[in-house]
Amino acid sequence: MPPKRSYHHGNLRQALLDAGVALIGEVGPKGFTIREVARRAGVSHNAPYRHFRDKDELLAVIAAEGFERLAVAMKRSATEGGTAIDRLRLCGCGYVDFALRWPQHFIVMFDLPSAPEDYSRRQIVGKNAFQILLDFIIDSQKEGALPRGDPFPLALMAWSLVHGIAKLATSGHLPYTLGQTLDFTRWASQAFVSGMKDLTVSGTRLNLSPKKRPAVPRAEIRPMRSS
Repeated sequence: MPPKRSYHHGNLRQALLDAGVALIGEVGPKGFTIREVARRAGVSHNAPYRHFRDKDELLAVIAAEGFERLAVAMKRSATEGGTAIDRLRLCGCGYVDFALRWPQHFIVMFDLPSAPEDYSRRQIVGKNAFQILLDFIIDSQKEGALPRGDPFPLALMAWSLVHGIAKLATSGHLPYTLGQTLDFTRWASQAFVSGMKDLTVSGTRLNLSPKKRPAVPRAEIRPMRSS
């Protein structure tokens, strides 16, 4: 068993988050327990409760951390684009690159079932990450590179494409290296954009009023029994 360590007030929390991410990578969400996180961090099994109400909150914070890193990755990748549509394609590459580099966060962000709605930071950063994609869609519409109309279903289509690639890649179902996967994402994004040019968005049943739109691509976490 790792020796018990003494942490300053500020770094015990991060040590627990790091231990939680490592644990998810080894045993998956189903094998995740606060007791094991504490053991790996080298602290007592009660120590995590100084910073997290329960394992749901710890997982929600890991998800929020993931959404923050995702937003940075999408923005950084998009800066190389000279046009709005280029930035949209590159944004998708940033999404897949994030998933490949931070697969444990990716799992917690999207693969766990439904959660309580009281983790405001997770909700805010999740919404911010989706808004980045939505803004690139709107800018591409203004450029004339995408059809006019409600940008929301177009953003969902774009998200579905890159999320599907990311999921296949992180689960080992694409026969590509990291670099090849990003090349594949660029190629798929180009095909996606070309196919959308003739798409009619206005008047479809996919158009949603703002009141009916889901606020964010949620990190959904089902309540778990504490261990």
